[in-house]
Amino acid sequence: MRQYFTQIVPMRYKKLNEEVMLSNQYSVTHHHKHIDLNKAARGEQSGLPGMFVTYEISPLMVEVTEHRRSFTHFLTGVCAIVGGVFTVAGIIDSFVYNSYRAFQKKLELGKS
Repeated sequence: MRQYFTQIVPMRYKKLNEEVMLSNQYSVTHHHKHIDLNKAARGEQSGLPGMFVTYEISPLMVEVTEHRRSFTHFLTGVCAIVGGVFTVAGIIDSFVYNSYRAFQKKLELGKS
C-alpha cells in the first residue's frame, strides 16, 4: 500500500517591473506499507492494497515581492564587515603580542 500526501500553497510573485506571476508551491510526503496477502486471506488485518493520494490545498496565499536595497544599506553592510575584520584582527594581534611577552619573561627568568 502506498500513500501520498500532497500540500499545495498558492503563491504570487511580484517582480521589480510590477509583473505578477501566479504559481503554486507544493510538498509531497509518501508512506509505504507492505501488505501480506496471506494474512488478508485468513481474515487478519493487514490493510487495503492500493495507492492513495490525499490533496490539501491551503487557504492562505504566499506573496513574494522583489525590492532593491538602497545604496546606504549596502554601505552600512560594507562598514560592518570592515569593522568586524578589524576587530578580529585586533583580538588576534593582542593574543599574539601578550603570548610573546609572557614567553619573553619566562626566557628572562630562565624557566624555559
